[in-house]
Amino acid sequence: MQPHIPRLAPANPNLLQRVLGLAEIEFLIKEHEVLTGSAGRVFEIHGAERLTYRVHWHPSVIGVERLDADGAVVDIQHLRPGDFAAHSVVEALMAGQLYTAPVQITH
Repeated sequence: MQPHIPRLAPANPNLLQRVLGLAEIEFLIKEHEVLTGSAGRVFEIHGAERLTYRVHWHPSVIGVERLDADGAVVDIQHLRPGDFAAHSVVEALMAGQLYTAPVQITH
């Protein structure tokens, strides 16, 4: 008999959590990667438009993928951590407009 392994289910997209700080972005990315085994984490900017990005965190470079409405990558940037601070993801964070879906584990 195989042991029961909890499966991860996407969170309700209507229940997004606001990201509160730059250090939290790194934590949220690593949390998602550990719990799902998938690289990066998706963040939404809630401004005049809803822009979606998948961010990959590495100590020397941060990968930022701009996603379209279907989740396809339309642009990729590789930034040094110091340059990431000027990216629109961080600008949205500072304006209180950066959100992500919580990771939920189902049994």
